[in-house]
Amino acid sequence: MPIKEKINNLTFQPGVYQMLDKQGLVIYVGKAKNLKKRVSSYFLKEHEDGKTRALVANIDTFKVIVTATETQALLLESELIKQHMPRYNILLKDSKSYPYISISNDKHPRVGFFRGKRHDKHQYFGPYPSAHVVRDSLSLLKKIFKVRQCTNATYRSRSRACLEYQIGLCSAPCVGHISDENYQQDVTMMSLFLAGKGKQTLDKISEKMQIASIDQDFELAARMRDQLIDLRKIQEQHASSSTADLDVIAVYQQDGVNAIEVLFIRAGKQVGQEFILPKNSSNRQVEQVLSAFLPLYYLGKDTPKQLLISHKLTDKSLISTALNTRIIDTPNKDKKHYLNIANLTLRENLKQNLLARFRKKTTLVHLQNILNLKSLPETMECFDISHMMGEATTASCVVFEKGVPKVSKYRQFDIKNITPGDDYAAMNQVIYRRYSKLLKENKPLPDVIFIDGGLGQLNQAVMVMDSIGIDEIQLVGVAKGEKRKAGLETLITIENDKVNKINLPPHDLALMLINHIRDESHRFAIKNHRLKRGKNRTTSPLESIKGVGKLRRTALLNYFGGLQEIKNASIDEIQKVSGINLALATKIVETFNSSR
Repeated sequence: MPIKEKINNLTFQPGVYQMLDKQGLVIYVGKAKNLKKRVSSYFLKEHEDGKTRALVANIDTFKVIVTATETQALLLESELIKQHMPRYNILLKDSKSYPYISISNDKHPRVGFFRGKRHDKHQYFGPYPSAHVVRDSLSLLKKIFKVRQCTNATYRSRSRACLEYQIGLCSAPCVGHISDENYQQDVTMMSLFLAGKGKQTLDKISEKMQIASIDQDFELAARMRDQLIDLRKIQEQHASSSTADLDVIAVYQQDGVNAIEVLFIRAGKQVGQEFILPKNSSNRQVEQVLSAFLPLYYLGKDTPKQLLISHKLTDKSLISTALNTRIIDTPNKDKKHYLNIANLTLRENLKQNLLARFRKKTTLVHLQNILNLKSLPETMECFDISHMMGEATTASCVVFEKGVPKVSKYRQFDIKNITPGDDYAAMNQVIYRRYSKLLKENKPLPDVIFIDGGLGQLNQAVMVMDSIGIDEIQLVGVAKGEKRKAGLETLITIENDKVNKINLPPHDLALMLINHIRDESHRFAIKNHRLKRGKNRTTSPLESIKGVGKLRRTALLNYFGGLQEIKNASIDEIQKVSGINLALATKIVETFNSSR
């Protein structure tokens, strides 16, 4: 049946749709509140997004599954994505279920690692992000509470205390070295601690220590004192007052690459993190990536009671219902602290991941082929001009070696003696100053020079390089794409007076590297422009006049009442100020007249 006819007969109910190619493979799975409206949207309009256009071009037919509710559609969508791994869906690697810490219901309860089907009578704390985090926590619990971690078979076979007791990591309830009552109290306090009730735990230990001291049970009092000290140290390391179990999820995009950071907070303490690069997510909106990520990552797992996310989602309530958890997108001050940590960690991890990609020789070889270079572009420089309506014009030069920024070689230039706002003149000046100096000092030249701008800025750079006798360096203009959207840039080169324009796919590693270099030059230029502009706005013109120091400047301002009054004053009037003679008064008037 033709697609158009199938769409006309579609239901308006919620459900899941599957797009199939000519081989019958599922290439995309989606959910819909209204199947007819959603599916028809793929075929009734032209799509701006390149991936959507590619998807539609490959659709041969589609099939749908109707559900009773939109929540059911979300659950089914997630299951079908994991089953078919469609090439146009955002995908994640499948992972195991989360591990827990369990406390058994034995006479002398055991604390240990747990993963699997739970026992009704046991206590469970978690979930934790990984096995090693659980083991680290168990190691800490040994030192503080000395609750046994041996298997029941080992426990029952003991006739004397084991090595754990000898080195102070177990109180040896198996052979009666601690009373049942005191052991149970240790288990209770450990439970409170794992549940995030740190203050109550400290209060109980303090109370028990005082009772032991009154009863002159100094050995027990000393043990309680040590527990108190260790727990207070832990609380100092985790200053947050929150005692919640939650996951913090931040998403961020750089150079078209989307990445996700998950922080695991248990009992108010950060116990681990995971950095994730979702498949098929290049240049997708971060909200779209986050919305797809949450059900794929959490469905089928034990989800914490709260999820804190970095962006607001239109389908937040739907996902919250499906995962049976509370999703927070406007955190309070305490939880915002965790979100800040997640964002900082995410940006650093993504930066390192991108740099690792750019370090690969294959990326530089690819760039060499694209730009038709004779050798590998091991040294690259990029220039950007920054100003505000012509004010405080600065230029930046950033240097990359083997795809990695060489910050120690960055240079900034104050642009002078040009018409304010003339970017072409500014580019002309900075290129001349940079490379005439390198030639004069006989220093090595870069393999490629990127110019942030279009053909006009590139022409200025070409003219300067020709005038100083440099013709072996490839100059490349990086022109912004439509709506200044990242990934749509046009690369411009000039060879034999012929202008060449190169457009690469948004996810192309060479383009991502160029964008990274361009963005770094832009960041460096803006930083220095703001410093210069701030300095200009906080500096009095009087400071530039030789002979007018701090005392005379203060005397002038006190006498006239302000800078504008000084500008309008005559030589005779200025001479009346203490410490100002005729020559200096003349210089002050001439300085202000020349600046008008």
